[in-house]
Amino acid sequence: MEIIVNTTADLSVAAQTLLNRFPKDRIFLLYGAMGAGKTTFIKYLCEQLGVKDSTSSPTFSIVNEYDSDNGPIYHFDFYRIKDEQEAFDFGYEEYFYSGAYCFIEWPEKIPNLLPEEAKEIHISIIDAATRKISIR
Repeated sequence: MEIIVNTTADLSVAAQTLLNRFPKDRIFLLYGAMGAGKTTFIKYLCEQLGVKDSTSSPTFSIVNEYDSDNGPIYHFDFYRIKDEQEAFDFGYEEYFYSGAYCFIEWPEKIPNLLPEEAKEIHISIIDAATRKISIR
């Protein structure tokens, strides 16, 4: 599945499309270059799921928790971790296997810990305003 996004307004539709297409999935891995829009897309996914609070990248805290109409949502950013042991140290399993939505930025930093059933979202930069979102 591929979605072309030309404006930030398109992100809301893209987020709803993804959630409708994968209604039972809870673990989403976001891949893309720095600045591709991973955090921004997660913001729109959270809005579609009923998060009222402000969302932001958990770069320094590793995980942010948001309250939503669908229960807790966990937003991870593994960019700054040095190795998979750090994910073990904060108890990643409690989050990944909780049944809650988990949106994971920089999953390539923890390849051996990722659930097999997780959906991959690849965001590619086409130009300054356009992104291609590929879901596998």
